[in-house]
Amino acid sequence: MADFTREDVLRLARLARIDLDESEIERFTGEFAAILQYVEQLQNVDVSGLEPTVQVNNLSNVMRSDKVVDYGYKAKKLLENVPQTENGQIKVKRMVG
Repeated sequence: MADFTREDVLRLARLARIDLDESEIERFTGEFAAILQYVEQLQNVDVSGLEPTVQVNNLSNVMRSDKVVDYGYKAKKLLENVPQTENGQIKVKRMVG
């Protein structure tokens, strides 16, 4: 595994647009190196024969059936109450510039 250097930390800080002082640079150099070492350790784990885990709680997706509810209102009648309409829709001022 390649060592995580001070220059690597400074490059990441520059990409993230954050300023680090010397103590933070030293701390992050060690922390990032430890993280990368752990990732390398995980990459070496033998997972052959294991099924991917999708759900750990044994829950199933509960769906309700879609039901159309008619409240007795007609769109045309409701649109009579708005200031402006266009093509059967409520027309509003532009929201983005």
